[in-house]
Amino acid sequence: MERPGAGGINSNECENTSTKRKMSEEFEASTVDCLINMPFATIDIKDDYEITDVPPKISKRSVGNEQITNDQIKKRKKRHKDYQPNYFLSIPITDKEITGEIKILQNAIIQQDKRLTKAMVSDGSFHITLLVMQLLNEDEVNIGIDALLELKPLIEEILQGKHLTLPFQGIDTFGNQVGFVKLAEGDHINPLLEIAETAKKTFQEKGILAGESRSFKPHLTFMKLSKAPWLRKNGVKKIDPELYEKFISHRFGEETFSRIDLCSMLKKKQSDGYYHCESSIVIGEKDGGEPDDAELVRLSKRLVENAVLKAVQQYLEETQNKKQPGEGSAVKTEEAERNGNDSDNNRK
Repeated sequence: MERPGAGGINSNECENTSTKRKMSEEFEASTVDCLINMPFATIDIKDDYEITDVPPKISKRSVGNEQITNDQIKKRKKRHKDYQPNYFLSIPITDKEITGEIKILQNAIIQQDKRLTKAMVSDGSFHITLLVMQLLNEDEVNIGIDALLELKPLIEEILQGKHLTLPFQGIDTFGNQVGFVKLAEGDHINPLLEIAETAKKTFQEKGILAGESRSFKPHLTFMKLSKAPWLRKNGVKKIDPELYEKFISHRFGEETFSRIDLCSMLKKKQSDGYYHCESSIVIGEKDGGEPDDAELVRLSKRLVENAVLKAVQQYLEETQNKKQPGEGSAVKTEEAERNGNDSDNNRK
């Protein structure tokens, strides 16, 4: 067997390097797929979840400083790891013209590649994600509902009685993995950005982990390759721009902003395909009117849960208060019994 010359590359080493690189790419693709499947997926997901702060090189003499730096890095990594949004604020898109035009777009893509059928978002799920958050239990969900209710008058103050119309035009993608209809440019952008920022501030002030490092980019997702992971194995690793080139500047219609829902990413979807909704606020037309049946049910449920929680807390407090003087009262009872027995003996 010939030895490679100086600076030469062994064929086995080349094969190993190639195999490692391929495994690394497949792992990275799998990770991106998993994250993109969330309803809040936007631009480069990897940038949002990687720790970019690299500790500087530290000499052996500064061991104490190295320990502090490592602790800070560990805490930062833990925060990123623990923060996994499972709820989001949704602006539902229900305008018949918009949903109809998107169905035409989806069918046109499917006609060119039937494998992409499973990658399409159902029309009942169309929405704009306003804010993502982490709610770990029912108590935090109730806090989230309270924050949503507090948001209503703040939004109405931003809009000042005016309707907010959201026009959709054109197509774009996030990393050729998520296809979405763009929100057209115009005067509606600033109030929508202000609403998003107000929502983020309102929820964060309640102690809720909400928002992301990236800026808010409103979009209407119509397809995700991650909805059908087997596509990658069949060679479909990205959305080909030629599939939607006829719709690149297409006008899809306008949605009048009127509702925000607090939705779960993980709970079972509703029968119409929309996400599980914990609570909603209605902006504009129904303002001052009577609440609908669903809103009354949610309100009743919250009132009952709060009443039960309060009763349980009161019971626990009373039980604890009784236990504290209980030891002394037991002594007094024994003394009273002794005195009673002494009195009986004296009578005898």
